[in-house]
Amino acid sequence: MVTPEAGDGPLLDFLADPAHLTLDLSTAVARCAKALGLRHAVVYLVDLQQRHLVPETDAGSPLPVDGSLAGWAYRTQALRVEESGAGGLIAWLPLLDGAERLGVLAVHEEALTSASLCRGRALASLLAMMITSKRASEDSFVQHTRTARMRLPSEMLRAFLPPRTVGNDRVVSTAVLEPAYELGGDAFDHSLGRTALHVSVVDAMGHDLASGLTSAVALAACRNARRNGASLPELVDAADDALAQWLPEQYCTAVLAQLELADGVLRWYNCGHPAPLLLRDGQVVTDALEHDADPPLGMPSRLASAPRRMHEFPLRPGDRVLVYTDGVTEARTREAQLFGLERFADYVIRATAGGELAPETLRRLIHSLLDAQTGRLRDDATILMFEWRPPAP
Repeated sequence: MVTPEAGDGPLLDFLADPAHLTLDLSTAVARCAKALGLRHAVVYLVDLQQRHLVPETDAGSPLPVDGSLAGWAYRTQALRVEESGAGGLIAWLPLLDGAERLGVLAVHEEALTSASLCRGRALASLLAMMITSKRASEDSFVQHTRTARMRLPSEMLRAFLPPRTVGNDRVVSTAVLEPAYELGGDAFDHSLGRTALHVSVVDAMGHDLASGLTSAVALAACRNARRNGASLPELVDAADDALAQWLPEQYCTAVLAQLELADGVLRWYNCGHPAPLLLRDGQVVTDALEHDADPPLGMPSRLASAPRRMHEFPLRPGDRVLVYTDGVTEARTREAQLFGLERFADYVIRATAGGELAPETLRRLIHSLLDAQTGRLRDDATILMFEWRPPAP
């Protein structure tokens, strides 16, 4: 017969009580920490642009993701420990919802033991699930992680977006969008099926509410087809049909792709979009995924004389693929020069040289691009990167 370990009773009582599901986060953290025998715990959530960690359950100032031990725990997804100014120690634990980085948990203790660290990790896992379940319906989470007012088109598009990062033991996919609060027509989607990763990156004509609506319809059509069991060609047809029927005067460029998790075969359609980039062994493999683009999604495809073409490429373990919108390469540097594909490829190589996990690589990449352009982009810039990493034989 299995019996609870000493000290687990209060936690089991807390979890068994349905009332814990309706508690605000601060109360839930305090009661959970007490039930686990921990002195004090504070949740820090990362802001929308992944520059600051904002305290959600305690008074205090935001901490920089770059330049603090809390940020180090967030960037590396690993435990970090430091002395507390009030005495004792602080264990910084990453808050992870699967592959998605939510922030960090600060556990304050007089002294850290293997048992207290184990309970701290358990608390971080429990809180990550609680935060994920609550933030879709509680505006306080969104408000705490924004540092500026968001425009209406951005609000609409972000309601359609999936988590920033998804993944399992074979693949990880992660994405960033800028300008974070002023999106017009860029959007992305990624989803894990039983046998494949599905990826969509779209860029609608214009930079207004109609552009956002175009991208939203395209993503909805792709999701609807995918969830009804459609193949990749059928999915592309569904997106074309939806835009041609409901928004005949609008269109969007897109890359719609599918990666087979077992063998790494990548299949994709390029609908008027920049070609994806292949990263292998820290270098960009020039022209590996380059093909002439087909017409954009929507009515242009219905007027084309030739059918769309599906491309195929076998990835190697460790390969990374970047799908991006033209707002990246058409941006201007501080010297008013066109950023361009060559300069972008150079930034990609430098961002991947540190050997970080894919989400951190992409965070560093988009920040380096923004810093090279005085922190503001003229057009939407979206980058999605996925990495195939099958288990070793």
